[in-house]
Amino acid sequence: MTAPDVAYRPSFPAGYRPGIGIVGCGHIVKLAHLPAYAKYGLDVVGVYDVNPEATRGVREEHGVRRVCSSLAQLLADPAIEVVDIATHPAERLGLIRTALAAGKHVLAQKPFAVDASAAREVVEEAERLGLTLAVNQNGRWAPAWRVATLLVQEGAIGEVFAVTHLFDRDFSFVLGRHYDEIEHLIVYDYSIHAIDISRCWLDEKAPHVVRAREFRTPAQPPEGKAPWGASIEIEYADGSSAAIRSVGGSTTSRPGNLFWVHGTEGTIRGSVLLGSDFVELERGGTFSRYELEGEWTPDGFAGAMGELLSAIAERREPSHSGRNNLLTLELTLAAVRSTEANGLPVALEKTAPPA
Repeated sequence: MTAPDVAYRPSFPAGYRPGIGIVGCGHIVKLAHLPAYAKYGLDVVGVYDVNPEATRGVREEHGVRRVCSSLAQLLADPAIEVVDIATHPAERLGLIRTALAAGKHVLAQKPFAVDASAAREVVEEAERLGLTLAVNQNGRWAPAWRVATLLVQEGAIGEVFAVTHLFDRDFSFVLGRHYDEIEHLIVYDYSIHAIDISRCWLDEKAPHVVRAREFRTPAQPPEGKAPWGASIEIEYADGSSAAIRSVGGSTTSRPGNLFWVHGTEGTIRGSVLLGSDFVELERGGTFSRYELEGEWTPDGFAGAMGELLSAIAERREPSHSGRNNLLTLELTLAAVRSTEANGLPVALEKTAPPA
C-alpha cells in the first residue's frame, strides 16, 4: 500500500535568505552545492578557490554573483553571512577557524576534521563566538534516508536495535580520479554517510567498539589504488549494532545502496543513489511504501543548508551541528584505526558523547 506523505523535503526559514559564500569550487560544488542552492532560491553571493581555473564559468552556469580573488575578499563581504567550506579535509579546519574569526556561520564539508580533539576545539571555539557551525552530512536529507529518520523518530518500528547497509554498486568510477588517491577510500570517505545515518537511527545509544576491514577483491582492476571491499561493525553497549559492507564492486543492472533498520515493532528497508531510491515500512504484517521526490544530489545538499539556516533564524543548535557530528567523526576515525590494525576492535576514546 502507498503510505501517507511525510514532510521529508528540504525546508527553509520564512523570510531569512542570507548571503552565502562558498570556499572551494571542485567537482562536488558544481555537481551538488550550486545546483541545490539555485533550485531552492538561495543567494550565493561569492565563491573562491585557490585555483582560479576551478571557478571558471560558475557565474554564467550557476547564477553566482561574483568570483572572489582571495579568501580575504570573500570573508570581508558583509553580504555573506554563511560560508560553505567545500575543500579537502587537510585544510578544512584552518578555513573553518578563519571564517569563524571573520564572524561567519559555517557549513563544513564532511569529515570536517582529521583529528577528533582538534574538531572538538573548533566546535568549542564556534560556541564561544556565538556562531553556528554545522557539518554537511547531506545524506541525512537524501529522500529515502530522511523518510526513514522521521519514521524512527515517531516510533514507527519501536526501539531500533540493528542497522545494516550494503553497497551493491560498481566502484570503477573512482579510477583515474582523485578519489582513488584517498587513503581508506571506502571506510573513511564513502562510508562516513552510512556511519552518520546509522548513529542517528540509533540515537541516544552508546557505541563502544568498532571493527573494520578493507580488502581488494578479484574483480577489482589492478590499476585501482584504493581497496573497494570493506566491512564496518559498530557495537553498542546494550547489544545493538550497525553493520556496513561494500562487496567491492558488483556487476548488476540494479545498483544501489541498500539499507535495513530493524526495530522491536517493525522494519524499515530501502535504498539510496543510482536511481534505486525507495523506502518501505513493515509493521504488523502490513507493508507501506513511500512516494519519493528528489534525489540525494542536489536535494540532500539543500536539506543540509536549509537546516543550518533554520537553526540560525530560530536561534537553536542545528541537528547536524559540529558538536553533534563529533560522534560521527570519532566512529569514522575508529574504523580507520581498526583497518590499520587488520580488523582488531577499537574502543571509542570517549571524546565525543552524543549531543
